[in-house]
Amino acid sequence: MAFDLSMPILVVDDYNTMIRIIRNLLKQLGFENVDDANDGSAALAKMMGKKYGLVISDWNMEPMTGYDLLREIRASPELSQTPFIMITAESKTENVIAAKKAGVNNYIVKPFNAATLKVKMEAVFPAATT
Repeated sequence: MAFDLSMPILVVDDYNTMIRIIRNLLKQLGFENVDDANDGSAALAKMMGKKYGLVISDWNMEPMTGYDLLREIRASPELSQTPFIMITAESKTENVIAAKKAGVNNYIVKPFNAATLKVKMEAVFPAATT
């Protein structure tokens, strides 16, 4: 895996335990530069001040969901190219389709492990697998 391990990653989840789990999985993969936010609006605020190489966001959050965050990012000229992986406990087909239409790069259904996260990230960064 030839990822840029120094790439800043933003993990967005309203459940602190899930943030810790994802942070630990990223650490297992070699990523150290990981920030977090508790909802979409906090994530947007952080993204205005720092360029992230990847956003990994939960879908179900209040007051701003991961889906709303994705739509805001894709609508922003400065942020629209930011790779985005959506995480959800629900594998409803209509959610996957809605996320794809909104421009998500990949989708992970909970629960997942480091191997799954790595495969999903490799699909987002195909050049990194060489």
